Amino acid sequence: MRVLVVEDDPAMAAMLERSLQRAGYAVDSAGTGTDAVWAITETDFDAVVLDAMIPAPDGFDVCRQIRAKGRWVPVLMLTARDDVRDKVRGLDAGADDYLTKPFALDELLARVRALIRREPAQRPTELRAGDLVLDPASRTVRRGDTRIPLSAKEFALLQELMRRAGETLTRTYLIEHVWDFAYDGGSNVVDVYVRYLRDKVDRPFGRDTIRTVRGAGYRLEPDA
Repeated sequence: MRVLVVEDDPAMAAMLERSLQRAGYAVDSAGTGTDAVWAITETDFDAVVLDAMIPAPDGFDVCRQIRAKGRWVPVLMLTARDDVRDKVRGLDAGADDYLTKPFALDELLARVRALIRREPAQRPTELRAGDLVLDPASRTVRRGDTRIPLSAKEFALLQELMRRAGETLTRTYLIEHVWDFAYDGGSNVVDVYVRYLRDKVDRPFGRDTIRTVRGAGYRLEPDA
């Protein structure tokens, strides 16, 4: 397994590299956003540990740029600021998980393992289910010619359902793949957000794209 560490502080970078190497990973490093974008574009990494505050482009812009290039490597973003707005900004930029400094190395390693365990699935430039189209790079959704505004979490949930269109996804699966790693609430949050999505992408258009599979979870019909 190959991991890229993007960190401009030499001491922090060295500590992360040593810890990941001891855990059995092959580790590369980059100290600037420019080097990070180049490395991720040129090399297939299994995960990226990305500091938010690096020389330009910063970690948020690195995420946006690599997603726009169609690179879907899992990204764990690090930041020194414990601010909900920064967390939202990082996740909206395309990060898969978020960790605030200072952190325990065991937690960082656990989060990296969790990201790598996620079953890889190709994420094309656009996801389509009939006339429902989701663009991960621009973070837009439209039904035919009508653009549909979604919150960040609604977008992430719809993206996961469309990535696995035709498959029944359990509430546990959706919690693990859409919500933050540290989320410890109940699974009924999935039901709530599915209802939000139906009210925006299905009902106004007379569609039934997102189906409930009784006793199992939810399935998005690819041709509904």
